[in-house]
Amino acid sequence: MGMNTPAARIYDPADVAVFWKTKERFGGLSNMAAGFPLRVNGFQIRTSEALYQACRFPHRPDLQELILSQTSPMTAKMKGKPYSSESRPDWFDVRVPIMRWSLRVKLCQNPRKFGDALVETIGMDIVEKKVRRSDFWGAKVQDTGMLKGPNVLGRLLMELRKEFRSDGAPQSVPPLNIPRFELFGEQIDEVVIEQQEVEFQF
Repeated sequence: MGMNTPAARIYDPADVAVFWKTKERFGGLSNMAAGFPLRVNGFQIRTSEALYQACRFPHRPDLQELILSQTSPMTAKMKGKPYSSESRPDWFDVRVPIMRWSLRVKLCQNPRKFGDALVETIGMDIVEKKVRRSDFWGAKVQDTGMLKGPNVLGRLLMELRKEFRSDGAPQSVPPLNIPRFELFGEQIDEVVIEQQEVEFQF
C-alpha cells in the first residue's frame, strides 16, 4: 500500500467489524483506544495515535514532546494540527509505513489484549467509520447506510490480523528504513515486547 490513495470500497456495516467509538465492541482497534501503552526508546507512550502523530515531526522534538505529553489521544492529534505544514517533507510517502509500524508496535507490546481484538474480527472486513468526512484512513457513512471510502487503516489492520494468525504477535519490531526516523533527536531503536506482557501471557 503506497502513497497514492487506493480506490474507495463499499462496505455493508451489517457484515463488517466497524470501529468508531473506543467504548464500542471493536473500539480496541482504534488508534484512539486507551489501555494499550507503548514504550519506544525507553519512553512511555499512551496510545498508537500519539506515537503516529509524533512521527510527523522528527525535526521538532519540542512538538513531539507536546504531542506525547497529552493524556488524551484526540488532544495529542489536535496539538499537531496547527503545525501540519511543518510535517516531515516526505510525510505523504511515509505515513502508511509509519502507521503499519505503529500498529505492529501496539501488537508487539499488547499481544494478548490487541491480539484478542483482532481475533474477534475473523471472517469480517475491518472498517474505520467516518461520519463527517471520508478521509484516507476510513469509510464514510452514505445516505444508504453503507460505508464508502479507501479504509486504509482497516486494510492495515486486516493485514496485521493475517500476520498474527499465521505467526503470532511479533516479539520485536525493527525501525523503519526511512530518513530521520527519530524520537527526541535519537534514531528509533528496535521495539521489543514489554516484560510485564511476557509475564501476563504466561
